[in-house]
Amino acid sequence: MNGAGNDFVLIDGRANRPKLSREQIIRLCDRHRGIGADGLIVLTPCESGKADWAWEFFNSDGSTGEMCGNGARCFGRFVQRCTGDDRNFSFETEAGVIEAHFKGEQVTVNLTDPHGLRLNENLALTNGPQTVHSLNTGVPHAILFVPDADKAMVQQLGPELRRHPHFGPKGTNVNFVQVLGPNSIRVRTFERGVEGETLACGTGVTASAIIASQVHQFQPPIKVRVLAGDELAVNFKQQDGGFCAVSLTGPADFAFDGTTQI
Repeated sequence: MNGAGNDFVLIDGRANRPKLSREQIIRLCDRHRGIGADGLIVLTPCESGKADWAWEFFNSDGSTGEMCGNGARCFGRFVQRCTGDDRNFSFETEAGVIEAHFKGEQVTVNLTDPHGLRLNENLALTNGPQTVHSLNTGVPHAILFVPDADKAMVQQLGPELRRHPHFGPKGTNVNFVQVLGPNSIRVRTFERGVEGETLACGTGVTASAIIASQVHQFQPPIKVRVLAGDELAVNFKQQDGGFCAVSLTGPADFAFDGTTQI
């Protein structure tokens, strides 16, 4: 499946949960030797009783991911197909309980309340000092505003910021954000765990939109265009100096079904 070009292998593990090794996950996500994906998601029963379902989410490097907005939308439609139930539902992630809502081909997922807002921090990079903002929307994100996303130094600054000591020890995702107009931005993202640019990043889109509301006084819902060309919508409320009722709306599409040997 893919959500705005951010693609995933999804596995129905309700009856028989697969115990995949890091090497097996890497191979399945390898675009030359496997299926090819930015991440892998396993549907499982929710053992805690806090939600209807649960997932296990892995990045393409085999590491565990706390949350993924595009993956969450894909997971929503995947559960619909597996269960034959088109009602809204909730599922448990490492970042908390997420709710999925459906309207035609569009899927809306709520995200856990963001935290760790930091604005206008100056960081020394190889090309000189840069003004960087950051926010955790389930996973950590750094945001740089650029005049032209097409000319952004994603492949150069992305890896450097991703591993910058300021974001240690686990590092951060890195978003390059261009203002397109009132309440409208374009985002390119270097993703931690994928270790490269992806066609879209849901939590990065969300972090970028919220940061834009603080830096450029944008009002939700904020439209966000991603590298794949799709447009996502981010909604949220500001309350008591923080953010709540955060949601991400966009497409989630099936590519193919099949079996593979591991």
